[in-house]
Amino acid sequence: MNIKDQIQKDRLPVHLAIIMDGNGRWAKQKGMLRAIGHENGTKSVRDTVEACAEIGIKHLTLYAFSTENWNRPKLEVQTLMKLLVKSLKKEIKTLQDNNIKLNAIGNLNDLPKKAQVELLEVIDKTKNNTHMTLTLALSYGSREEIVNVIKELTNKVKNNIISVENIDESIINKHLYTRNLPDVDLLIRTSGEKRISNFLLWQIAYAELYFTDILWPDFKKQDLYKALIAYQNRERRFGKTSEQLS
Repeated sequence: MNIKDQIQKDRLPVHLAIIMDGNGRWAKQKGMLRAIGHENGTKSVRDTVEACAEIGIKHLTLYAFSTENWNRPKLEVQTLMKLLVKSLKKEIKTLQDNNIKLNAIGNLNDLPKKAQVELLEVIDKTKNNTHMTLTLALSYGSREEIVNVIKELTNKVKNNIISVENIDESIINKHLYTRNLPDVDLLIRTSGEKRISNFLLWQIAYAELYFTDILWPDFKKQDLYKALIAYQNRERRFGKTSEQLS
């Protein structure tokens, strides 16, 4: 039995999130420019998206560019933005062929105008696709997201739109960037780093975390399958005991 056949289709994570880390280190190890690492990382994005759609994942969220990434060298940021536009144009066929809807979260107004236009165009073209939702986290920071929620709710309380007593988890969920997405079930991070890096802090409250030493450009479908099998071998208790679950 190959590794893919070991995956139980009825126990897949509904929402899979990935921190795609290691492009720069991959390039450095090979004596190449960091930009080459980012470009090779797009191949892993395509393979992962196709594999998730094929196996039946309903929601896939990729950490493509954080609010902190704006602090990187100007040339690298410019390269990443150009690569984003190029990838969106190139991958529209992949999204349509696999019936994938594109979504984006983050402070999208910070993106270059050309990237915004291309992003919104692909989102519009794929809005009726139903097999899987692919969400790109762009200029995204979870702390900033939560601060924005607090500001918005504070303003609504101030203007008597909502009462403090009615604020609960469901109300907060409705004000997050991810308001139309379920909580994350499985979070994968590549490159060997074992931290969350300000990604979906509210949404991963009970997610299973999976860390791998593989650098993102080397992350293949087989590596995804291993992560899914590891997830299915875990007991998700959500605060309960094993005896309660059984």
